[in-house]
Amino acid sequence: MTARPAVDRTVPGLRERVRAWRADGRTVGLVPTMGALHDGHMALVRTAQGHCDHVVASIFVNPAQFGPREDFESYPRREARDLVMLGEAGVDVAFMPDVAEMYPEGFATTVAVSGLTECLCGRDRPVHFQGVATVVTKLLLQCLPDAAFFGEKDFQQLQVIRRLARDLDIPVAIRGVATVREADDVALSSRNAYLTPAQRARAPAMIAALRHVAARIDEGMAAAEAAEQGRRMLDGAGFDRIDYLEVREEDGLALVEAQPGPGRPARVFAAALLGDTRLIDNWPVG
Repeated sequence: MTARPAVDRTVPGLRERVRAWRADGRTVGLVPTMGALHDGHMALVRTAQGHCDHVVASIFVNPAQFGPREDFESYPRREARDLVMLGEAGVDVAFMPDVAEMYPEGFATTVAVSGLTECLCGRDRPVHFQGVATVVTKLLLQCLPDAAFFGEKDFQQLQVIRRLARDLDIPVAIRGVATVREADDVALSSRNAYLTPAQRARAPAMIAALRHVAARIDEGMAAAEAAEQGRRMLDGAGFDRIDYLEVREEDGLALVEAQPGPGRPARVFAAALLGDTRLIDNWPVG
């Protein structure tokens, strides 16, 4: 029988466990998730295990980051399966609070990171990053790990979390982990399960468009012109709506319209819908 991780559902329980590890001089890594785990999450776990003595994986579907017409109620929840996966991966503790534990009665504080959240996904999802920043700040302070691990697929989110940890002097190293992809290079996501077979067959066009844009920029084409080619590729592939396809600097997410400046790495970012399922991805320039 596969061993399952210990489960803590309260903040005091988690803190007591981490306190015991600290007393033994052990280091702690945190992998925050919303559950519905897949190989991308397991890559975060493996990276955390390579850096830290103990790993905590949190599972919490955060209502504060979902807009009024988004998929909070239908977001996949697979607690039993997730615990098996975490046990097989050797995770020490699953932190699984309920909504009342994270947002008790009278909760009235939010964390907002300006400058990084008004573009890309923040443009069409105005409450999203405030919800992400608030819940991640809470998780970092509840666990106080040595490091926390986030996937680069959500690169804007990663930069937001790096900024809040820096600005609020939270003593946790924020580590990015490369995007894990399926055999056809589609980025792994819990929301891929929503796609019909026909939609899933069209999904690889997103990474193809991102790589095309990056290649054209490497050849000297202006970023704005290359991005327009990428948008036409997504439209031609049958995506139902393109929220954005843009080239932006990694640090600060400033829009790049010509060529990336020296020493200023850039990425191509895209978000588009197949049916009602919103896919996001990004690819480095150069």
